[in-house]
Amino acid sequence: MERRQYRRRTGRTAGALGLTLALGTGVGGCSDLGLPAEDVSSGAGDPVTLLTGAAAALTDAGSSKAGTAMEMATGGTRVTIRGKGVYDYVHRLGRLTVVLPEDPAGAAEHRPLTELLAPGALFMKNRGAGVPADKWVRVETATLSDGNLVTGGVTDPYTAAEVLRGTRQASYVGRTELAGVPVRHYRGTADLARAARYAPADVRNSLAAAAKGFATARVPFDAYLDDQGRLRKLRQRFSFVNGRRKTPVAVTSTTLLYDFGAPAVVALPRERDIYAGRIAEDAGAGGA
Repeated sequence: MERRQYRRRTGRTAGALGLTLALGTGVGGCSDLGLPAEDVSSGAGDPVTLLTGAAAALTDAGSSKAGTAMEMATGGTRVTIRGKGVYDYVHRLGRLTVVLPEDPAGAAEHRPLTELLAPGALFMKNRGAGVPADKWVRVETATLSDGNLVTGGVTDPYTAAEVLRGTRQASYVGRTELAGVPVRHYRGTADLARAARYAPADVRNSLAAAAKGFATARVPFDAYLDDQGRLRKLRQRFSFVNGRRKTPVAVTSTTLLYDFGAPAVVALPRERDIYAGRIAEDAGAGGA
């Protein structure tokens, strides 16, 4: 594979579930439900229309910094996986450093993972499970039952926005601020199968896989848009079936986007740097 680099400075043109499972285990109303005219106006338009266009607004923005948090309950304990990095929405490439939870004694159980997000693929370094420290693991996202929405302990920011294309119900909650930026808060429910139908080709297969793989295709969410229609915060609630216990597991994924136009440099691994061996199935999430 040729080594590719993309840089985005300003913007106008613009595990598997095993990683999570290794750690343990209708919201809103219709946009036309009779909201007072002034409420709809202060929400800058029809909520469903605004939310289904959120991914396109990110492409127009070009790039940003991103923070992610994925929370799930496991063994009676709630754990959170956090990520931080940059994302290029034009080329749909991201780089995140992912920090896994500490053990009960307070010591870090795993080294931070480096994850590269690309159309149709997820690359992970420091994956553990017998993978050499200097090698990357490549996963084809369309082969994952969750479509890479919870795979690496993070939700791809662009894919998260594409889920909103499936918004069926949404309501405007009100105005608030995030880190000093005025935003509009919306609450609603998206349908993964519907999102897959309207998503670009390089995201469609992943969303279609998620629609079939999750316990339900319905995704309740809270979304916060700035006055330019750019997504600043998105909290989504997914439900999948734990393969070990055959019971639904709820995962809450939160994505924060900020510093739009910040440089986003992502270099994909060369073919010789990708691990081709077998990954130990009983290893912990990304642990060494």
